[in-house]
Amino acid sequence: MQTADVAIRGRGAVAMALALALGQQGLRVVLSAAATPAEPSRTDVRAYALNGASRRLLQRLKVWDALPPDAVTPVYDMQIRGDDAGRLGFSSWAQCVDALAWIVDVPALDAGLHAALQYAAHVQRTDQLPATALTVYADGKDSASRGAAGVRFDRHPYGQTALAARLTAEEAHDGVAHQWFRAPDVLALLPFDRPRAGRSFALVWSLPQPRAAELLQMEPPAFEAELLAACSGGPRGLRLASERATWPLSLAQATPVCGPGWALVGDAAHVVHPLAGQGLNLGFGDVQALADVIAAREPWRGVGDERLLRRYARVRAWPTWAMARLTDALVHGFASDRPLARELRNRGMGLVNAAAPVKRWLAAQALDG
Repeated sequence: MQTADVAIRGRGAVAMALALALGQQGLRVVLSAAATPAEPSRTDVRAYALNGASRRLLQRLKVWDALPPDAVTPVYDMQIRGDDAGRLGFSSWAQCVDALAWIVDVPALDAGLHAALQYAAHVQRTDQLPATALTVYADGKDSASRGAAGVRFDRHPYGQTALAARLTAEEAHDGVAHQWFRAPDVLALLPFDRPRAGRSFALVWSLPQPRAAELLQMEPPAFEAELLAACSGGPRGLRLASERATWPLSLAQATPVCGPGWALVGDAAHVVHPLAGQGLNLGFGDVQALADVIAAREPWRGVGDERLLRRYARVRAWPTWAMARLTDALVHGFASDRPLARELRNRGMGLVNAAAPVKRWLAAQALDG
């Protein structure tokens, strides 16, 4: 006899959010036991850029409003620079929204999800997941369990490494995010209020692997000098305020993403380049779609019914495919240092910047997930 309806393999934000969403429906959910205590880590320097759809999901899960005020920073404007004269800007005012995105401290969000699970009566955490009608694999890009379901995971390494850190600046960030697209790197400064309110940034710098390794080994003053040189026209007086962390970058897609009694969500299903900041937003989109499909099922249909799960796969096919293609095209489009390629991409940025309807459409896609 089954003691639960759904088993979720995973311990990260996507797994916890799905457990909360299904538990709200009254389903009995078992979730992989937490690997670490629910206390925020002082060494994790990552930050998420969450869109409006992710924010609404976290509000419904009673997580968003419980986050510490300095763990969430709204982005009101975004300034994007090319490697020459290319410029592109987005504004929350032009989009008629409160913010373009919200920069969220990773440890704080994880702690908030952990805390919400303590009050989720229908969710149980365990080291041994029992047999259930539906098993969801949410255990990340290096999932060790999806292979048992016969899933093929096509991974294409970019030969690039993401370097992350926390920074402080001489001047206030004013809720403005900065991004530089050029050959061969992409650099993003995301406004943040930790460790210094109003004057901090989260750095995400995508570089060729050898260059990232070189920067990682530099002493802080030498690294800061390289950073300031790379951030021409950006915030002044950038200083390291944390350790630096790195991870390899790739494009990946699982096939299929569901079957009889199982489904994939988050990085276990798809991985994209972080240049658009959409990785976790795609994962939370999976959570919302799977929860909606299950909630709308016919009374006689079980949660593990393959036809039901195919509905989830169809809903998510276009958003994940489109984001993968967009990020991949941007990576390759800005990888070439040939004069003609530089001219075309920088002219393209200028044309988009001058076309208000196109800008509004692009921003709306990112905002709505």
